[in-house]
Amino acid sequence: MAETPPTPTLPDLQHWTWVMGRAQQMMMEQGLAAMQPKPEAIPAIPGFTDPAALERARDFWSESLTLWQRFLDPAKAPEPAPVTDKRFKAPQWREPVFDLIRQSYQLIGDHMLRGVEAIDGLDPKQKEQLRFATKGFVDAMSPTNFALTNPQVIEKTIETRGENLLKGLQNMMADLARGQVTHTPEGAFELGRNLAMTPGKVVKRTPLYELIQYSPTTDKVLATPLVIFPPWINRFYILDLTPEKSFIRWAVEQGITVFMVSWKSADASMKDVVWDDYVGAQVDAIDTVRDALDVPAVHTIGYCVAGTTLAATLALLTARGQAEKVASATFFTAQVDFAQAGELQHFIDDEQLKMVASLSPDGFLDGRYMATAFNLLRGRDLIWNYVTQNYLLGQDYVPFDLLHWNGDTTNLPAKWHLSYLTDLYRDNLLVQPGAISVDGTPLDLTKVRTPSYVQAGREDHIAPAESVWKLTQLFAGPLKFVLAGSGHIAGVVNPPAAGKYQFWTNASAHTTLEDFVAGATETKGSWWPDWIEWLRALDPKIVSAEGVRQPGAGALAALGDAPGEYVKTR
Repeated sequence: MAETPPTPTLPDLQHWTWVMGRAQQMMMEQGLAAMQPKPEAIPAIPGFTDPAALERARDFWSESLTLWQRFLDPAKAPEPAPVTDKRFKAPQWREPVFDLIRQSYQLIGDHMLRGVEAIDGLDPKQKEQLRFATKGFVDAMSPTNFALTNPQVIEKTIETRGENLLKGLQNMMADLARGQVTHTPEGAFELGRNLAMTPGKVVKRTPLYELIQYSPTTDKVLATPLVIFPPWINRFYILDLTPEKSFIRWAVEQGITVFMVSWKSADASMKDVVWDDYVGAQVDAIDTVRDALDVPAVHTIGYCVAGTTLAATLALLTARGQAEKVASATFFTAQVDFAQAGELQHFIDDEQLKMVASLSPDGFLDGRYMATAFNLLRGRDLIWNYVTQNYLLGQDYVPFDLLHWNGDTTNLPAKWHLSYLTDLYRDNLLVQPGAISVDGTPLDLTKVRTPSYVQAGREDHIAPAESVWKLTQLFAGPLKFVLAGSGHIAGVVNPPAAGKYQFWTNASAHTTLEDFVAGATETKGSWWPDWIEWLRALDPKIVSAEGVRQPGAGALAALGDAPGEYVKTR
């Protein structure tokens, strides 16, 4: 019987690593010598053989050799820098071989990104797209994403005798069948059971939306009701998650009569729906609530793209001499000027717009495509983290209401979606007076005088604060701007009881966000109490919560319980 070869010791591994490193060093030195410009050589090629590129190459190889020296002689290595990347926090990444893998990956990634910054001759948009694509590639190539270069996966595979990989394969096959990455366990959440639980009734249903009226929990309520327009690219219950996180429940508890629009997920019957239809639906919901409660005006909230549409609705009502129908407008992370619209612009050029059109043969865009685009904006957290945890390590999914909502996709009317991307994101027409019309009426945002409360997220990657800020420079009426801590979702869904984050206010007039921040006052916790104080100051009148303030008690009959049917349709 043949003898079992001895297991290599650490000195053995270090010796052969040194041999490979020295060979690599010799080849690199020869390559650099060959790259030196000579009098008879062709002219320097920018980004490849120009002096700046050669300098970056020397820096890269110098830093690479430093890594090898640290690996081969750990005793002489300087104290390692603290690890800030949470992908490499596990102690297994401190072992010599895997520490070398980690540092090599980070070195290469850093130089790739620095190389992008050094490229001249690209217009800003192209450079930003290249930067985004390079960052995505670097994240995808992390050693944490591959079984043989992730020490935690290797340990787990030995420990479970490969069961983790089988379970991970099962998870991956299930995701391939679904067409999207899973973030939470199936069955952990159910609408009406532990999500979207605020009591109410559906009081109107149209081919485009359902209108939900919520049951009051106070004896008295503000005389002016509130109509909320959520983004139709997602389900409305982002504002009605678990009870402790629900903005709707909290607003009802503050003594507000709350109505919520629940948009229908698009199907073939909506192939001719355009932006005018969504603006018209907002006007219809406003008029429906005014008539049902016999009030002259309503407060409104528009979240994200529905906030963009709310701005158009206000401009339309202003042009028609009906601005008094809306007592106030609140904007959650909403953009109207798309000149600095953030990373979503990387997905909007002529070729990608053609691809979007090709993906909508039945007149609607499958919501999973939009979900993928949003996940790519945070690929490290929303894609590759789950590849590592659930495919390679075979771990169970963790219940998380926000990620369940994130994966609950909504289909979009294709004609409207393409016009929205071209007219707003690409051509930025909404800020040009008269460039866009709704039902034949030209829109001019600078004529809007409705009192407005504009909220932006400091770390928002979908609607950057700098972009949301531009709304403050367009409207002509009284306006309050609030900068909230965190991003597009957590910056909005931040109940006071959580005691998280902070927000900034500044009563002085400013023309730039930078100036606003420089003189702003920081307040710890949620901005919701600030908003309700602002709303009550506009009109503090209260009325009894009886009669038409009870869902289904007036002219609008109850058609079913909240959260309704449209939120459940695919």
